[in-house]
Amino acid sequence: MQLGRFAFGLATIFMMGMGAGHAQESRGRKYVPPPETSEVHVTVVRDTNGKPIRNAAVVMHPLKNGKDQGAMEVKTDEDGKVALDIIPIGDTLRLQIIAPGFQTFGEDYLLDAPAKEITVRLKRPGQQYSLYKATGTGGDQSGQSTAEDKNSKSGNAQPPAEAGSTATGPPQ
Repeated sequence: MQLGRFAFGLATIFMMGMGAGHAQESRGRKYVPPPETSEVHVTVVRDTNGKPIRNAAVVMHPLKNGKDQGAMEVKTDEDGKVALDIIPIGDTLRLQIIAPGFQTFGEDYLLDAPAKEITVRLKRPGQQYSLYKATGTGGDQSGQSTAEDKNSKSGNAQPPAEAGSTATGPPQ
């Protein structure tokens, strides 16, 4: 009988110890669950025919209250797709896409839903803008042609003289 009381007393002490240990754990920091994230799906295609662009670099910059939180870069698969689900809902996503032979793309998106589908149509590079082509003077804004221009028009093209050289005639 005394053995039964001893076992009962031991069990009671054990249970009280468990309760005290549990009470101490709850006195620490409160658990704050991570914010809900948005699942972002990006598809990168050619503007001309809509075919996917594989291995395009998709750089994602999450912005929280206008501050950049770092960058993540992923490459598109053979279908031109990328998926990422670690950016919190409510943040802004700065998206940049770089692919060889195409214009770089960049735009900001507000992630206000649990899922966001983005399709980007990349264009081929256009012709560069030049002030010199508008005048038709061959690169000189003054309208005067240079000695080099005159020689190249008459078929006597020469390499330009080196700095400090006084040579004016044809090479000897």
